[in-house]
Amino acid sequence: MKLGLNGKTAFIAASSDGIGRAIARSLASEGARLVLCARREEPLSALQEELRAAHGAEVEYVTGNLDAAGDVTRMTDAALEMYGTIDILVANNGGPQPGTFEALDETAWAAAWERTLLSPVRLIRALLPGMKARGWGRIVTVTSISVKQPIARLMLSNTYRAAVTGMAKTLSDEVAGLGITVNCIAPGYIGTDRLTHLFADRAAQSGRTPDEERALMLAGIPAGRLGLPEEVGDLACFLASERAAYITGETILVDGGLYRGSL
Repeated sequence: MKLGLNGKTAFIAASSDGIGRAIARSLASEGARLVLCARREEPLSALQEELRAAHGAEVEYVTGNLDAAGDVTRMTDAALEMYGTIDILVANNGGPQPGTFEALDETAWAAAWERTLLSPVRLIRALLPGMKARGWGRIVTVTSISVKQPIARLMLSNTYRAAVTGMAKTLSDEVAGLGITVNCIAPGYIGTDRLTHLFADRAAQSGRTPDEERALMLAGIPAGRLGLPEEVGDLACFLASERAAYITGETILVDGGLYRGSL
């Protein structure tokens, strides 16, 4: 299947590792030009060289903190200066800290607000005008299964990722007639560093080992395994493509059957 991504330019937030890196690899394999971004330069530079060697891809990167308004502005301005246009935005970021309601103070809530909700809002505000001017765009936000099925001890993620979903759904209606789609990917338990930290947090509360927490988690997944970042990356690539032009306003789970609801 030809996805029609040759010549399209994608800005991939938090692309130095995990799901973001997998999305970058998938898009590069389909011929998209990329702007990578994350805090640390070393993994971005390594990924840039990998994608250039593997696919002959046009890849640039910018460094900065996606939680900070000034850095988001600087990075998106730099991306637009590099390529002139950004056709595809993948709004991704690390998750907020774990904890129960009573364990989280206002500082934690404020930090999660900046990271989980305002980061995608700022990215979209910066890049949407160009998409509207060209009459073509793809916005993909990476959220979590928690928008369908809240996860214990992830109060902040459960709250703000639901807000991102509401924002994206509302925006999809506003821009659907302009050739722009807006969709959310809601991963379940994917084998990334974030999940390793979650096992450690749960173990600290339960008295079990991280490996025991992992086994308990796997027992609840019908597929019997963790997801691969590449499985999320390939879905993001499809949603960014010409082939997905009639898919908008959706939240698509990648969870091995973990979510038990019918809808």
